[in-house]
Amino acid sequence: MRLAVFGDPINHSLSPLLHETALRAAGLEGTYVARRVDAVGMEAAVAEIRAGELDGGNVTMPHKELAARLCDRLAAEAARAGAVNTLLRVGGRVIGHNTDIAGIRKAWQVAGLPGKGPVLILGAGGAAAAAALALEGRDLSVCARQPAAATSLIAKVSVAATAIPWGQPVANASIVNATPIGMRGEPLDQEQLAAGAGLFDMTYGPHETPAVKQMSRRGLPAADGRLMLLHQAAAAFELWTGRGAPLAEMQAALTGAVAA
Repeated sequence: MRLAVFGDPINHSLSPLLHETALRAAGLEGTYVARRVDAVGMEAAVAEIRAGELDGGNVTMPHKELAARLCDRLAAEAARAGAVNTLLRVGGRVIGHNTDIAGIRKAWQVAGLPGKGPVLILGAGGAAAAAALALEGRDLSVCARQPAAATSLIAKVSVAATAIPWGQPVANASIVNATPIGMRGEPLDQEQLAAGAGLFDMTYGPHETPAVKQMSRRGLPAADGRLMLLHQAAAAFELWTGRGAPLAEMQAALTGAVAA
């Protein structure tokens, strides 16, 4: 089985570690590599899958929305999100899935984030779309640097939500950071964090983000993108292989990478 993850930047990705571990644990022969690609490279990657040169792949920032446009068909949730993070070859066609949505739901539960109350989503790209769909039915607010982008996202995914100005706090909200802010140690807005009741930071790097550390110091539930990465990866593995993901082995590999 030949698999890859496509994005830019990509060197920080733990997906190769997770999926190489999963393949070995499941007794499957295969490879999973990381590729840094621009938009043209993303088009070439989808063509490779369509031609059978690759069996599937993952997509990360900033190409999830482009990947959705390049697929031959989209699964229902991927179509609503307008974003794809998992590519699957079926009968010479490339099918786009969005396992981020299931990954967010599972990670939210595991992290002990509030099951009720308002949610503030920061960002208006593919990750924000996945968060809006995963948390549909909650009291959602979407906040983006460009107000029109937040309004457009809400309309695109057809989820009941309110667009609010960038930097506006929401009292007692569970905050979802669906922007790249924090990947290089940048802080999130302090007023928004101070008003929050929990944090799901979809970014991740070698260390916890400043926002996750800050919320944890306050004794509030907080998780970074590694937890979502684990559970979306498990869902992707099951799509590619038709087998249950070896979650314990994948979790151990992820924990070891963080500890290192």
